[in-house]
Amino acid sequence: MTQQPFAAEPWQLQLMSEMQLEQVMAIESRASAFGWSIGNFQDCLRAQYGAWVVCAGARVVGYAVLRLAADEAELLNIGVDAAYRRRGIARLLMRHLLAIACAARTRQVLLEVRASNAPAQALYARFGFVQIGRRRDYYRAHDGREDALVLALTLKDH
Repeated sequence: MTQQPFAAEPWQLQLMSEMQLEQVMAIESRASAFGWSIGNFQDCLRAQYGAWVVCAGARVVGYAVLRLAADEAELLNIGVDAAYRRRGIARLLMRHLLAIACAARTRQVLLEVRASNAPAQALYARFGFVQIGRRRDYYRAHDGREDALVLALTLKDH
């Protein structure tokens, strides 16, 4: 099956709403057996963290959550429906998150990623993130625990 290029897709980037959480959770639960709960997403919305979705029509196909604090930003969660991967949705979300971080005059964006998640690591590397640490046994995994890599991107002076 040939995928259409990103530019031809009718993506809509919008703020995440409570009404979309069921769709967000469907993507999250398919992506990871140990992902976020609906309560995690609800807490982020209540705390007014930056939470966005990418939609194809009424269908949520991707999402991201960003927390801003002082002069730092933290990418808390990002996900794309498996059926819509490799179409530029994660790149769209990342560009948006970094624009938000720059507009907020943050100096650094931080994130954690599973050590086994090579596709996500490649995405973050394309945006200039570098590993600054490792958290041993941070994530739950089917065979016990898994390390988290801590990545950072230093933003240029504003």
